[in-house]
Amino acid sequence: MRIISSAAAVVLLAGLNSQASAQTPEQFYAGKNIDFVIGYPTGGANDVWARVIARHIGKHIPGKPNVIPKNQPGAGSFLAVNTVYSVSPKDGTVLGIGAPTIALDEKLGTQGVRFKTAELNWIGRSDALINIVFTWENSKVKTFADAQKYEATLSGTGAGSTVSIYPTVMNNVFNTKFKIIMGYKGSAEAQLAVERGEVEGHSTAWTAVKVAHPDWRPSKKISILAQFALTPHPDLKDVPTAVSLARNDEERQILSAIVAAADIGLAFFTTPGVPADRLTALRRAFDATMKDKDFLDEVEKLKLTASPMKGEDLQQLIKQVSSLSPAMLEKVRTAYTANQAKE
Repeated sequence: MRIISSAAAVVLLAGLNSQASAQTPEQFYAGKNIDFVIGYPTGGANDVWARVIARHIGKHIPGKPNVIPKNQPGAGSFLAVNTVYSVSPKDGTVLGIGAPTIALDEKLGTQGVRFKTAELNWIGRSDALINIVFTWENSKVKTFADAQKYEATLSGTGAGSTVSIYPTVMNNVFNTKFKIIMGYKGSAEAQLAVERGEVEGHSTAWTAVKVAHPDWRPSKKISILAQFALTPHPDLKDVPTAVSLARNDEERQILSAIVAAADIGLAFFTTPGVPADRLTALRRAFDATMKDKDFLDEVEKLKLTASPMKGEDLQQLIKQVSSLSPAMLEKVRTAYTANQAKE
């Protein structure tokens, strides 16, 4: 048996890496699999979107690799983001989606964050992700003003998720009385908890509600109290935005910084350190997918809306969120974490 010395092994490995890096994206991706890591359970807006994109993006990547969705829920998507950032191969064979608030979570030092958001390579955004808070038809709380008077229980998932973050912000800034009952495995399960009467309401993406329960709003089974967006969703023009509810400039600035996550939205990334030509190939494949007729037909069939953003623009938006001034960051921190909604 031939023994290779450690020095020779290093030289051999360097040669293999050099050979791989010399390949064109088409040569590299031919016959390969791309893992599409989804930081949520099945059934929610993030999962639905990731799986739609996974079904179509492969044909637009040079070499036409197989794209395989893999759910890795946990810690409000931090588990998946940490894995992609630190553990996954840095060669362009992994895509991921996590919470749109991860840049802000990193700046605030939220527990469980072990990644640098701006070091992730951002591929593109399929749509803004506008969250809502809603209550069931038998709840005493039917308006935002009611939520300031009466306690309402909301089903929750992870502490790092927008499902709990946005109601917590409302409690801290507006003195609403949302009580979050944690422990549900995802938005789909949390919505069923509302229907079963375990809780009075839930906070999640409007897309998740519209896709899973398209009859709820038209039949007035739910009351939507507020939407977390800088501008109203086209479907929700009669629902106040959290920013519009601000009572002064300071509240408006704090809420604007927090709901910037709505603009980051359903955003997809790959690992740090991906070779530039492969990153470009992935970004252009994403752009092509957003214009793909079969993809758009499926989006329409699922009653989704697409509002794409290029990876380069998304990278700049992430950088902006990661560069909040210390003074504003402290104000955001207070709204984000002080007097946390009860579990």
